[in-house]
Amino acid sequence: MNEDIRIHSWPCSYYLDSSKQWIPGKLSLTPVSIKFTADKTSELLVDFRLAGISEIKKESSHLIFSSLTVLEKGTKHWFSSLHPNRNVVFNILEHFWREQLLSSQEGGAGAALESSKGKELTGMLEGSQKRLEDTAKMLHSQGEQFDNIMRGLHKIEGDMDVADRLLTELESPSWWPFSTKLWKAPVEPKPKESPGAPDPDPRSEEQALLRIPVLIAQGADARPGSLALLPSALEIRDGAARLLRRFERRHVDEVRVHGPYEVSVRQRFIGRPDCAFRLLAARMPDAIPLLQAHYGRRVQILEDALGFAAAPRSPAADLGTSVWQAATGFLGAAATPGSPAGSADKEQVQLQKISQEEANELRQILKKLKGLALETEAELERQDEALDSIGSSVDRATLNIDRQNRRMRKLT
Repeated sequence: MNEDIRIHSWPCSYYLDSSKQWIPGKLSLTPVSIKFTADKTSELLVDFRLAGISEIKKESSHLIFSSLTVLEKGTKHWFSSLHPNRNVVFNILEHFWREQLLSSQEGGAGAALESSKGKELTGMLEGSQKRLEDTAKMLHSQGEQFDNIMRGLHKIEGDMDVADRLLTELESPSWWPFSTKLWKAPVEPKPKESPGAPDPDPRSEEQALLRIPVLIAQGADARPGSLALLPSALEIRDGAARLLRRFERRHVDEVRVHGPYEVSVRQRFIGRPDCAFRLLAARMPDAIPLLQAHYGRRVQILEDALGFAAAPRSPAADLGTSVWQAATGFLGAAATPGSPAGSADKEQVQLQKISQEEANELRQILKKLKGLALETEAELERQDEALDSIGSSVDRATLNIDRQNRRMRKLT
């Protein structure tokens, strides 16, 4: 169940108001709740949902000891002696708490209401729509790169025309008395295509496929920041939006998935230390499929991540199971705990329980999917024509360069 999945746990002490004493134990964070278990008795003293928290603050107990307080339904819970330090625990708890509030407002995962089959189908189609939109963005970016290549080829053709005129002047200078200009046929000007706009900086126009808030973990520290997945790179920024590292797509050597909410990105070097960042985020399940689509075999799903599966599977099935799907299953388990897998007949009966409103929503999503598919097809056809044009332009440029090289060799 979702309640048993631990994202992180820290040794600390909890102030038990009933006995007026600090109890040593372990503070645990799950995708939807916070728990505290006493060390000696293994008793669960604290267990409440992230959505029920009103405030998380850094305070001092007895004006000396640094503590962390969590206000939940009017009750303030005190935690002290946090390891590795209070700031790390505060940053992680606050990050997942804020993301839980946002997802609750949007009616996202983690809600404690039972969803119907219609809502499940809607969620699946919305996921497919998002993936198709991401693919369309990638195709659009690829089309812009083709346009930049065409502009570069047009510029090369213009430079070749200039070189042709200069070579003609050198072959028959105006001061030479036996100029051949009198009997040489005039060179017909070549038709020029309209010059394109100057090449833009690809970094300035590149749109992020996904941008999520993350916690950047380096050593014992964890500070807030953001992760941007671009068609050609990964960008990691700090809390002030300053660029910490830009990993070009070809330079990303390894992406390790440690769990549904934690990944690490590494670039290897020879003769100096590798550059690596470990990222923790509540919205990481949205980023993992895009990382897999972009970096393929460079994405490694570790055994700890595969262990998050809701039920034991064969190794082959585990390797084919997406971590973000497992995370979605955890959130669904919180909504319907203990629900057994039904038979095929029960599934058919449940599929029939779709309201008219859900059917209309599904119809709208399918229309959007159809429109996106048609636009994608048109963009692919345009890019095919652009590739043909690029091939022809490259052939012409190669012939012109060879011809002008021969003319220059004759002049020397």
